[in-house]
Amino acid sequence: MVKYVNGKDLEELIAGSDKTVFCDFWASWCGPCRMLAPIFEDVSDKYDEKAVFVKIDIDEEDSESAAIKYGITSIPNVIAFKNGKPVDSSLGFVPEAVLTAFVERNL
Repeated sequence: MVKYVNGKDLEELIAGSDKTVFCDFWASWCGPCRMLAPIFEDVSDKYDEKAVFVKIDIDEEDSESAAIKYGITSIPNVIAFKNGKPVDSSLGFVPEAVLTAFVERNL
């Protein structure tokens, strides 16, 4: 299940999670982001027990700081966080098999 968060929520989540956190940085006006959304949701359902999946809208006032902090210059951008730190990212639209492989290698 995907949870929608803001910048503060994201920081608290990645600092306190013992699971890998996958965060999709996106915006409502972004076509590739909208294409990735159902794929991200499907993958989150498959790995719900092993990881945490969240989305953060970079245009939300409370989320801009997170986008700046993690150097988000293009979207969609899925970042994997382990032990409070970013460890890998997947930039742009990708098919489900590619996103699944990204998740698998970062669990």
